[in-house]
Amino acid sequence: MKKYLKLTLAVLLISLLALALFSCGESDGEQTSGDTLTLNVYNWGEYISDGSFDSFDTNAEFEKYYYEKFGVRVKVNYSTYATNEDMYSKLKNSAVSYDIVIPSDYMVQKMIEEDMLLEFNAESEIENYGNIMDEFKGLYYDEHNKYSVPYTYGMLGIIYNTDLVDAEDVADESWSLLWNEKYKGKILQFNNPRDAFATAMYYKGIDVNSQSTQDWDRALEILKEQKPLVQGYVNDEIFNKMTTASAAIAPYFAGDFITMAEQNESLAFYYPTEGVNYFVDAMCIPKTAKNVDVAKEYINFMLSEDAAVANSLYIGYASPNTLVRESAEYADEMGEDAMSILYSASPAEINAEYNATFGTACYKSFPPEIQAHVNTLWESLKTENATELWVHIATAVIVGAVLTLAIYTTCVKKKRSRDYRLRDITKKASKTK
Repeated sequence: MKKYLKLTLAVLLISLLALALFSCGESDGEQTSGDTLTLNVYNWGEYISDGSFDSFDTNAEFEKYYYEKFGVRVKVNYSTYATNEDMYSKLKNSAVSYDIVIPSDYMVQKMIEEDMLLEFNAESEIENYGNIMDEFKGLYYDEHNKYSVPYTYGMLGIIYNTDLVDAEDVADESWSLLWNEKYKGKILQFNNPRDAFATAMYYKGIDVNSQSTQDWDRALEILKEQKPLVQGYVNDEIFNKMTTASAAIAPYFAGDFITMAEQNESLAFYYPTEGVNYFVDAMCIPKTAKNVDVAKEYINFMLSEDAAVANSLYIGYASPNTLVRESAEYADEMGEDAMSILYSASPAEINAEYNATFGTACYKSFPPEIQAHVNTLWESLKTENATELWVHIATAVIVGAVLTLAIYTTCVKKKRSRDYRLRDITKKASKTK
């Protein structure tokens, strides 16, 4: 019994230690002491050139650039998130302060509506803003360009392993591949409600921006049908699972596919014909920012040629920056296939039928009641048929106790039986004498 209790306590202690270690990596939102300013940047994982493999170290280069330009030292305190919702929740529900965040379009819209972002004039305050292509200005989420500056853009699609998926199953280039029972246990799904629900809604022709709870209920049923086929609900882990062939099919973004294909040549990609998400991720300054001027200079630096090209090469997503699009170095490094995937496929053409029916395939912000309903549905999907960890631990303890008792009882019985036999033998010997 003690053995099983010790095992249980060990599991709990390891979990708490891991949680503490992860927590240590969070930004505390405070300035460093002395004359050095701290710029707190909150960005997606794997979403900036970081100096690995002798690449351009964007944050380190910014620190040098800022000192040379202003004579003031800055330290970039850089932390990451996995989803828009994680980022939003952190800003909304904690005292942590960030100077730069890089949400997706619909989340930018939501944060503007909730007065979470600082208004600034990019045209006059960001010197390199002119490098942004006109088609990425005045978009629906920030019509007057008051709160954001585009960073990257791209489209969602399906990545699959040609060694594990039959050619006839991808011939129609449909979302249906994610529901193909032939690949049960080899399919990955997003671990966030917006993208996961979208795969079902594009697949079955439902408006991804619907404000009808019935539409979302219907999408939930479609995801429930898929759940038995899903190996796991993941986000950044899709990269490793697909490159190592531990999974065969995953919905993900074109830019990530390009990087993944460099590590596994068996991977292929297509944009599903039913419709796909077209997104823009943009640099914003939260209203709680402590170093607004430094934040604006950081955005300006990110739009410079060296930084923009390096980041685009590292991330793999399409760039709205003319200096990137016109860069011979960029085109050569990316290669013809990658350039074709990123820039030859027009979002308007791919989504022509879907857009004609629903107006747009882009995500838009929801009213609070719809968002709450979606969150509730998502939790019901994730917890359906799931057993909580404590149930597993309790079950293990109970089973261990039963086994221990059974072993103990058996041993006692054997000992008693042996004692009885010895007693009988002794009695017989005594009578014989």
